[in-house]
Amino acid sequence: MVDLQGQYSKIKDVVDSSIAEVMESAAFINGPKVHQFQKNLEDYLGVKHVIPCANGTDALQIAMMGLGLKPGDEVITADFTFAATVEVIALLQLTPVLVDVDPVTFNIDVEAIKKAITPKTKAIVPVHLFGLPAEMDAIMALAKEHDLYVIEDNAQAIGASYTHNDGSKTKAGVIGHVASTSFFPSKNLGCYGDGGAIFTNDDDLAHKIRGIVNHGMYERYHHDVVGVNSRLDSMQAAVLDAKLPNLDTYNTARRRAARQYNEAFKDHPNITTPTGLENGDSSDDHVFHQYTLNLEGVDRDALVSHLQEKNIPCGVYYPIPLHRQKAYKDERYNEADFKVTNELVTSVISLPMHTELDDEQINYITDTVLNFINGNN
Repeated sequence: MVDLQGQYSKIKDVVDSSIAEVMESAAFINGPKVHQFQKNLEDYLGVKHVIPCANGTDALQIAMMGLGLKPGDEVITADFTFAATVEVIALLQLTPVLVDVDPVTFNIDVEAIKKAITPKTKAIVPVHLFGLPAEMDAIMALAKEHDLYVIEDNAQAIGASYTHNDGSKTKAGVIGHVASTSFFPSKNLGCYGDGGAIFTNDDDLAHKIRGIVNHGMYERYHHDVVGVNSRLDSMQAAVLDAKLPNLDTYNTARRRAARQYNEAFKDHPNITTPTGLENGDSSDDHVFHQYTLNLEGVDRDALVSHLQEKNIPCGVYYPIPLHRQKAYKDERYNEADFKVTNELVTSVISLPMHTELDDEQINYITDTVLNFINGNN
């Protein structure tokens, strides 16, 4: 699904040099490379504060800790996403409230959020799924109306832009009160291990979060808040800082591949291709962390098996909705409220998507998919 070796071969010298600087300095924790990457990412995103941490799941948990959410507070998020989003809500003894998603974008349904708000609701967590930002203008307006926090889960959309109703653009992850991201190796901006970060424009919140990530300390051995041990190590920061100048190029390559996929599948009655490329070459709203088809009248699982037989990686993101997962089942949930999610888990398939895809590979993948669906397999 990704070609990290091919990507590394093109930037080997700068990555190796950056790592060597860390080795020579022996500043492995909170060293200069961490601060350098933090500053460079702040500049790239146009956000006041980037607080690096150990991984994307920690980032989301720490963001919620920083907001001071209390056990029993309700947090609304999407049913169709990876479990980490709801996992941290449960870990903090908050109450997850799962809602359905939009059938076109796969992102959280704003109307479903409206219906789920109660006096106990304290926050909304929109997930920018597969690299396409959620409807942030509507979500922020809703949050303002009900005095709620918005925590953007930006793990899959680093570098994406959100186009506001007035036509202006803002990078995903800097619109809500706070955001989290992951630098897992397969992400659009990935390190060579685990890593994550929190973004915010709120000075006081940033200060609190900086203490939380480091055992609650602002001064060594003075623990002012309850914290955790979640730091981005200097080696991973070195890799990320070497890759950051290439992020826009990486995302452009992903969009190019997505356009080729879309063209191959265009107008097929059994295939719905992803949205997000409507503005042609100027489009930068979708960064295609995943390229996901929605199939109709196709045996999705049989297609998965067929692709695997042809040595084509593929993925099903996600095969089981969160509201049906054993850990998150709740008698409050009504299946009728998850119509879209319940359909998507049986019909979506994600094809290889990365910076190193070439025309030959894309043609082989699309031909194999079409031959199967058209009955020529």
